Amino acid sequence: MAPSTALPFELLGQNLLLLPQKAIFWQQEKALIVADVHLGKVGHFRKAGIAVPRDMEQNDLAVLSDLIDEHRPEKILFLGDLFHSDKNADWDWFVLWRKQFPKLKIILIRGNHDIIHDQHYIDLDVSLYDELTIGPFLMLHHPLPEEALQNTGGYVFCGHIHPGISLKGKARQSITLPCFAFGKNQVILPSFGKFTGRVAIRNQQTDHIFAVLQNKVIPVR
Repeated sequence: MAPSTALPFELLGQNLLLLPQKAIFWQQEKALIVADVHLGKVGHFRKAGIAVPRDMEQNDLAVLSDLIDEHRPEKILFLGDLFHSDKNADWDWFVLWRKQFPKLKIILIRGNHDIIHDQHYIDLDVSLYDELTIGPFLMLHHPLPEEALQNTGGYVFCGHIHPGISLKGKARQSITLPCFAFGKNQVILPSFGKFTGRVAIRNQQTDHIFAVLQNKVIPVR
């Protein structure tokens, strides 16, 4: 398998690495930024009788571990929907994973799926916020409409909609790839979890769209 290649991107004087693992490493803050992991979704579907591979979410945690090993972040910012629903057996995997990195600061911006009681996160030394400003950036879960972005006081980082970009080939074949969608005042991150879909988004000509391939991130004109 070819080695993965990050794509450098400068925003408001800050150096970002767009990672093919569908995360961002913010170099100045030594922060890994991730949206929509949806841990527990596999267990949720299996409980409903839907056949899903058991190890899918352990794989997501393994990818996070690999990113920590490679980039040595001091903190991880989860932009909502860390867990898909209430606690299930997959919570135990998260507990074990957290104990591997006791010095790592973990921040969760609450998403609409984050319904697990706060105390369970507090017991694991996970900080909880509805929104958080760090430097020139405002960390949220839901994207904001254009009119609301004028009054935020910071460039918004968010997730929630699992953005994708549809690419068409000369033979009429098409594919929708996860993407980072940078607008004038807001970036929407792709969903980190493997067991999530994606929605093709409309973008303005002034947006910077970066499609995520298996081992690299590419700009899309």
